[in-house]
Amino acid sequence: MKMNLAMDFLVDKESNSITIKREFAAPLQTVWEAFTKSEILDQWWAPAPWKAQTKKMDFREGGQWQYAMLGPEGEVHWALAQFTKIIPLVSYSGLDAFSDAEGNINKEMPQSQWDVSFSKSENKTLVFFRISYNDLAQLEATIQMGFKEGITIAMEGLDALLAK
Repeated sequence: MKMNLAMDFLVDKESNSITIKREFAAPLQTVWEAFTKSEILDQWWAPAPWKAQTKKMDFREGGQWQYAMLGPEGEVHWALAQFTKIIPLVSYSGLDAFSDAEGNINKEMPQSQWDVSFSKSENKTLVFFRISYNDLAQLEATIQMGFKEGITIAMEGLDALLAK
């Protein structure tokens, strides 16, 4: 039996932000770990058929997650998340940017502030994302790159992983 899990995706061009609300059919602890442990993130973070591959993960305030998105035709796109605030099992915040393999931020590409919170909802977990950009151009560039479609496919990949 397939559950109908809610997903809301809202672009706010006045505040240069994206908000996403997504339910998962799993306990809070399990969903938290899926978002904060690289060995689990690597299994679902990239939208299929792409794969995520962690180079380093230091999930603590001041720590970083550096990973590559690997495409089916050999494409490699590096990214870097820098964690600024973590409240275990409640929320985390950080800066997200494209980078090179050494972790140098690519200032030509969009950068964003991610605030992600987790809460219990009956027998599900609700994850709320607020992704903020410094300007409208960066927000629009992210949308043009297919962010909504990519994050939707990735979340469906997490659903499949959690169902196992």
